[in-house]
Amino acid sequence: MEEKKVIILMSTYNGEKYLKEQIDSLVMQTYKNINILIRDDGSSDKTVEIIKDYQRRFNNIFLINGSNIGFINSFFELLKNANEADYYAYCDQDDVWMTDKIERAVKFLDKINKDKPVLYFSNSDYYDVDMNFIATAETKKIYNFRNSLVECVTQGMTMVINAKTRQYIIEHVPQNCLYHDWWTYMICSGFGEIVYDDKSLVKYRRHNKSVTVEGKNAFQLFIFRIKEFIIGDSLKKIRKQWIDFEESYYDKLSNENKYLIKLFTHKYSFMNALRKAFYPRRFRRKIIDDISVRILFILGRL
Repeated sequence: MEEKKVIILMSTYNGEKYLKEQIDSLVMQTYKNINILIRDDGSSDKTVEIIKDYQRRFNNIFLINGSNIGFINSFFELLKNANEADYYAYCDQDDVWMTDKIERAVKFLDKINKDKPVLYFSNSDYYDVDMNFIATAETKKIYNFRNSLVECVTQGMTMVINAKTRQYIIEHVPQNCLYHDWWTYMICSGFGEIVYDDKSLVKYRRHNKSVTVEGKNAFQLFIFRIKEFIIGDSLKKIRKQWIDFEESYYDKLSNENKYLIKLFTHKYSFMNALRKAFYPRRFRRKIIDDISVRILFILGRL
C-alpha cells in the first residue's frame, strides 16, 4: 500500500540562526512520502539563501518567496497554496523534530474517519535557545470545544491535520484570529476529532520573548497574563475570534457547542456572565486557571 502523502508547512522570517537545524530534522524523518513547503515572510537576512541551498540538495523542498504579512496569515497562505495531500503539518523555523514525528502522526491519523476534520498533536520538550534541555511539558492535557474558547493547548509545531481540516480552513480564512493553531483547534474540537500523543516529538526552542504561555514558570505566567489580558488587547482579539468562528461554522456545531458559542459571542450582560461563570463543566484543567477564567467572565473581560 502506498504511503499517505504529508506536506510540512513552514513559515520563515529572518530565521537564519536556527533554520538549518530545523530543516535537517525534517529531511531526516523516518517517514518518506513528505514534501516540505516553505513560505518566507519577507526575510532580510540569509533565510531564503539557506532554503535555496537545501532545494539544490533535496527535490522535495519548495519555496514561496512572499511579502511580509505576519506568521499567522503566512500559515493560512501555505494551506491555500499547498498541493493536495492526505495530511498537513505546521512547522516553525527554529525548533527540532524527532525523526519519527511524522511516522507516529500518520499511524494515529490513519485510524480515524477521514470524512471529518481531524487534528493530531503530540507532547513536546522545552529547550533554551542553545538547545539545552529544560523540561518536558506536562503530559496530561484537556482538549475540547469549551477549552478551545479560552486557550489553545494544541501547539502548532506538534500538530498534523487531515485534508478535511485544511478544506474547512481555506474555505473560511478568518479575518480575526489570534493564532493559526488556535483556529485549527477550534474547528477540530468543535465539529471534528482530536487525537493526542503523549510522547514528546518536538524540541521546542524557548526564546525570552516567546509569545506563548507554554513552559513559563508561575511568575513568568503571571506577568504574561497581566500584559496580555489586563494591559494588552488579547481579550478583544479573542472575542473577535469567537464571532468569526460563529459566522463561519455555527451550523456544523452540536447543540451544546452552539449554546456555548452563543454564550461567548453575545454582548455582555450580567446574567450572561453568570451563565458562563457557573457553567457546570470545566474550561481549564487546573482549578486555579478555571477559577481565573470564570472571574474574567463575571468582570466582562472575557
